[in-house]
Amino acid sequence: MALFFDAAWFDAQLAAAHLTRSDVARALGLSESEIAEMWKDQRELSARDVSTLAALLAATPQEIASRAGISTPVPRNQPSLTDLSARLERVEAELAALKARVERGT
Repeated sequence: MALFFDAAWFDAQLAAAHLTRSDVARALGLSESEIAEMWKDQRELSARDVSTLAALLAATPQEIASRAGISTPVPRNQPSLTDLSARLERVEAELAALKARVERGT
């Protein structure tokens, strides 16, 4: 795990992907000066920044966080739309069963 932002690694990843720091700024919705601060380890990455950089550089969020420094948050895996949809269906089925029991007086 890196103690500081590994600018050389990020620059190499960008070069391999034919991207620039300007592309990173656009992807993160930050100014180029804010990206320069990040590269100089003067600006922390948010969990959203980590996720975006991971997608942009075809790396894992853990790799991005590790290369960005030890205090960078790794985003938690978010449930998929399919998972949420299935959960909602279960909740609605349970609610319907409860309503039926209340209507029957049991």
